[in-house]
Amino acid sequence: MLRLVVDLNRCQGYAQCAFLAPDVFAMHGDEGLLYDPQAEEAQRERVAQAVAACPVQAILVDEADLAAAPSAPAAHTKGASDA
Repeated sequence: MLRLVVDLNRCQGYAQCAFLAPDVFAMHGDEGLLYDPQAEEAQRERVAQAVAACPVQAILVDEADLAAAPSAPAAHTKGASDA
């Protein structure tokens, strides 16, 4: 079971989560987000994609669950040694 929390004050209704994980997230009207706070384990990959796609980073997965998820590749920033 994945434990999810969405900061509804931060959520702007972009609906990327509902598009990527429709069994967990759904839009209600133009801006209201509905979600299952205890998503099934089978939804882990889709939830991870939804978390990564949220433009305002409003979706949180319980840290114990995050530790079990495969880590996303880190963004590479160009430094002085890359020049």
